[in-house]
Order: sequence, then C-alpha cells, then structure tokens
Amino acid sequence: METFRPALLLAVPLTCAMLLMPVGAASAAGCPNEMLVPNANNTLLIGVATRCLINQERARFGRKPLASSAALNVPAQRFAQLMVSQRFFGHVGPEGDSVLLRVKRQSNYISKRTGRYALGENIAWGSDELGSPLQIVDFWMHSSGHRRNILDRTYRDVGIGVASGAPEDVGGDPAGTYSTVFGQQSKR
Repeated sequence: METFRPALLLAVPLTCAMLLMPVGAASAAGCPNEMLVPNANNTLLIGVATRCLINQERARFGRKPLASSAALNVPAQRFAQLMVSQRFFGHVGPEGDSVLLRVKRQSNYISKRTGRYALGENIAWGSDELGSPLQIVDFWMHSSGHRRNILDRTYRDVGIGVASGAPEDVGGDPAGTYSTVFGQQSKR
C-alpha cells in the first residue's frame, strides 16, 4: 500500500501482499467473474470483478463507489505487467519510479490544471484460486494498509491492472499479479 497526498506531504509506510494461504470470502452478494483465475485471455474481466468487489466493500462501510478511470488504468496495467516481466514485487519499480511518478508519466490524471490530488496503490499476486479477484480483495481487506486505501473516503477513481503470471516462479501454475491505483483530483 502506498499513499501520496502532496498537499499534505504525507508519506505512509509501504505494505505489499503476497498470498500464501486461502482466506475467507470477501463478498456476500458476489460479483461476476470473482472466482476467475487469471490467464492471458481474461485479465479485463478480472479487473472489472476486482472493482466490483472493492465497491461492494466500500458500500458495506458506507463509502461511495469508485469510478473506473482510464487514465489510472494505464499505469496500473503497465506496472502489473512490469512486475511479472521483470520478476519483482514492490511499490517502487526497478528504475525507482513510485506510483506518483508512474501516474504523472503515463497518464494525464495529474496535470497543471489539477489542483489537489491524492493517490494510493495496492498490489498483490496469487496463484491458482489465490489469484482470483475474490481472494485478492479479501486479502487486502484483512491488511490494514490495503484496507485503508480501499475504504478511504478521499478516493473517487480507481485504475486496475491485472497481468497473467507472477513475479516469481510458481511451477507453471496459473497466476495473476494486480496493481490497483486509487485517485482523487480537484481543480484549483
């Protein structure tokens, strides 16, 4: 979990999630495709299911739903793919880029017209059923930093990237790596 609030100059310690064991189900009502195991052909469906599950959790705690942001989807997707292709797992990329730098360089989400903004990031990966959206969101909800990002009232937008594969060898098992970027922007 990584959070940026430049207007407040607040830095929050990073938390990463690697799924090692199954956890309880995150949703009671269910979302379409929540149990899909990621592969090269279904990552878009998995992204939609992940947003649905995140919004279910937000609703459960009286928060407004997050809107899908095409501008945040780009850096989220690229980062998920980068973690798989370069075999690393962390909030800072191999070249030292944070979520703030990735969003600034890869999208128009933060521009000169944007006044105040907030960004946060959750990452995770899992293999087999542990890589399903249901298990990933459930894990995040049981991790204080990730849960804080999901339930943060400041955020209005979300970009979700899902890459088929894992940042480490999983013995040929299907796996998925997730990067979720939360955002809020307000005009000056």
